[in-house]
Amino acid sequence: MAKVYKVGTRSSPLALKQVEEVLNALRQFYPAIRAQVVCLDTYGDRDKRIPISDIEGSDFFTREIDEALLRGEIDFGVHSAKDLPDSLRKGLIMAAITKGLEPHDVLISKRGLRLNELPRGAKIGTSSRRRKEGLKGFRPDLNVVDIRGNIGERLTKLDSSDMDGIVTAGCALFRLGLESRITQIILFEIIEPHPLQGALAIVARKEDTNLIKVLSILDSRGKVSI
Repeated sequence: MAKVYKVGTRSSPLALKQVEEVLNALRQFYPAIRAQVVCLDTYGDRDKRIPISDIEGSDFFTREIDEALLRGEIDFGVHSAKDLPDSLRKGLIMAAITKGLEPHDVLISKRGLRLNELPRGAKIGTSSRRRKEGLKGFRPDLNVVDIRGNIGERLTKLDSSDMDGIVTAGCALFRLGLESRITQIILFEIIEPHPLQGALAIVARKEDTNLIKVLSILDSRGKVSI
């Protein structure tokens, strides 16, 4: 019987879509590949108070998945590439970084107003430091506030609060089929996106050389050195 690979991921709808995307891409080359999705809650999923801008570059969203991988409980993990820590844990390797999908950030506003049309002092929710800085650089009068949670939770907060809009990654809306909510795709001149935004990262144990060769077929960087 063919091996069933255990794939570790967060449990959000977006994370599950990302795993589905990776598995569908792998099956184009290995039609018989079998997988079992293992959902893990990370520290970042449990603690939704700390601003993203305070923990960028850490393993806030990957820690528990990496630990399960090192314990042998899963075979590889799938992450949003921009959520990776600055350095992987010893014993792990980046088997692949996929080609990115829609790298721009986007505005979702309640009244369908673009950034330059929002009233003075409009309240905009966002997360990362670069988004906050980009928004304030473009419109210093905006009231930029922290917002946490998955895409569904952020949209709910927008719809039920006094916020005028939120800024988030466009790729998340496209992956979830929610692109109709997008008011404006934000130019790079306003917000320079994370260099890995829209790409997915596949992490495996460094010792699993055969699996790494399978996964590396999706690597947009070229051949992985083992």
